[in-house]
Amino acid sequence: MTLWAPLRSIIAAASLAVLSGCAAITAVSDAATPLDVYELRAPGGIAPSGGRVSARDVIVEIPTTSGALATDRIMIRPNALQAQYLPDVRWSEPTPVMIQTLMLRSIEATGAVRYVGRKPLGVSGDFAIVTEVIDFQADVVPGTETANVQIALLVRIVRERDASIIASRRFSAIATAATTETSVVIDAFSTASDQVFDAFAGWVRSTL
Repeated sequence: MTLWAPLRSIIAAASLAVLSGCAAITAVSDAATPLDVYELRAPGGIAPSGGRVSARDVIVEIPTTSGALATDRIMIRPNALQAQYLPDVRWSEPTPVMIQTLMLRSIEATGAVRYVGRKPLGVSGDFAIVTEVIDFQADVVPGTETANVQIALLVRIVRERDASIIASRRFSAIATAATTETSVVIDAFSTASDQVFDAFAGWVRSTL
C-alpha cells in the first residue's frame, strides 16, 4: 500500500499539469478568435447650416469615461452593478475614440465651421469640445429578454483663448432592443446614437 502512494501522487500531479496545459491552450485559442466588428455612423439626416461658414477651428478631444467603457468591447449590463460584454463582437474603435469620430463627422456634416479635427492646425484651435461619457451600454430589463440601450454624454464647449466654458449640455437617448441578440442590440445602439448626435450637431451649429 505504501509503495503505491508515491505513484498515485505522481499520476495526480501529471494529470493536473495536463489539465492546466489544456486550460492555457483554450485561453490562448479564445484570445486568438477573431471578433465580429461593428461600427456606428454619424446620422445621415443632419441639416447643413445653409449660411456663411464660421471662420473658427474646433478641436474634438477624446472623451473621458469609466474604465469599463474604455474598451472596444460592447457593454451589456445584466443588472445595475454588473458590467459584461456581448460575446464574440467588438466596436471598430475603443468607445471613447468612436464617440470622438462620431462627433467629428456630425460637426463636419453641418458645414458650419471652417475646420474640425482631433488636433489643431496651428498651436491651438478656437474652441474645444470636451466630453464625458456617462452611459454607452445596453441594460437588460429585469425579468424580460429585452434591453434598453442608453447613451448619455455631458458635453462642454471651451474657448481655448482663456479656457472658459461658453456652453454645456447633456445629451441622452434610450432605444429598446426587443431581444439581447447581438444584431438587435446593435440596431438599438444605432437608433440611440442617431438621436444623440443629431441633437449634438444642431447644438454646436447654433452655439458657434
